[in-house]
Amino acid sequence: MEIQWVAVVVVVACVLGMTTGWLLARASGTARLARVTAERDVLASQVRTMQASDEEDRHTAAELAPLRRTLDRVEQQVQALERDRLEQFGQVGERLAEVAGTTADLRSETASLAGALNSSGIRGTWGEQQLRRILEHAGMLTRCDFDEQVSSVSGHGARIRPDAVVWLPGERSLVIDSKAPMTKFLQAQAPELSPADRATLLGTHADAVRRHVDSLADKAYWTAFTTAPEMVVCFVPSDAVLAAALHAQPDLYDHAQSRKVVLASPATLLALLRAVAYGWQQQALTDNARELLALGQELHRRLATLGKHVGDMGGALRRSVEAYNKMVGALESRVLVTSRRMQELGVAEAPVPTVPPVEETPRPVTTAELLLGELDEVAGPGSADPEAAIEDALARRSERGGQRRSG
Repeated sequence: MEIQWVAVVVVVACVLGMTTGWLLARASGTARLARVTAERDVLASQVRTMQASDEEDRHTAAELAPLRRTLDRVEQQVQALERDRLEQFGQVGERLAEVAGTTADLRSETASLAGALNSSGIRGTWGEQQLRRILEHAGMLTRCDFDEQVSSVSGHGARIRPDAVVWLPGERSLVIDSKAPMTKFLQAQAPELSPADRATLLGTHADAVRRHVDSLADKAYWTAFTTAPEMVVCFVPSDAVLAAALHAQPDLYDHAQSRKVVLASPATLLALLRAVAYGWQQQALTDNARELLALGQELHRRLATLGKHVGDMGGALRRSVEAYNKMVGALESRVLVTSRRMQELGVAEAPVPTVPPVEETPRPVTTAELLLGELDEVAGPGSADPEAAIEDALARRSERGGQRRSG
């Protein structure tokens, strides 16, 4: 009996154990299923998200395709520009090398020119050439509007020879000297000088110009050329040379004016000479106007003489007509009467033609210019009332015509 109870207990325990195990396994599977379902949902959501992202990427790529093509073209252009830039940079480098060489040559030539201009003879020749160019550029002709190197004797008995004498309208003249100092100015252009040294040299240059002004004033060119005003033009061949002197000594221009010397740079001298050329043009116009006036007066006088001759011819024609008419009257009253009588008596066969008188008279001259000769006879030269004199001349002509017709 006990064995049966034991077996029953064992069977019941086994059944309970199996039921408990089954229940535990079921609970564990449900939890696992829940986890798997949750993971599946997460994976599905991720898949959907990735699909949506992939679709959006494809749409974005489709929209950005034109931009990509544009960027490709821009990249190609940038590469072409970069190649051109490198090529041009190489050319610029070559040009800079050429400029550097040219600058060196220019520096050497400038140094040579500066060295040459340090010679007073070469500097004087250069100043004369500059002066001649400006004179010709102003429209003047050598040996016509100006003369060069004209020798004369001043009032102090010294022989002087200015570089140019410009002839002015009204038989006047203007004396120009083109020798100006510039040695210190050229020395002041050296690049290695300090500002103080350059200022010192420019001050010395201004002193040299002042001494040259005093030298020109002492020569008194206007005493040698009596047609020139009491002044002489000191031509400085470079604007920079004169500007440096005036900057170093601002009273230099007033000093020159007080010594009857006019400092002139190429620009100011050209303006002065163009004014002189304009004066010559006005003088030529005035001379032409005078000549035209003389020609007009001569033509007027000749018209008066021609008018007198025309009037005389008209009078001769009138007298011829009057003589003809008298002859016709005598023919009709003396000759033709006898001829007709002879025809009536049968002596003459052909009839005698009738000769008509001339009724037209020459047209009288009535124009004032052609009546000047008769005006002088009536009222005398320079009559105060020309219209009354013209009426009197016409009346006298009519009276003469009437008297001839009545006679």
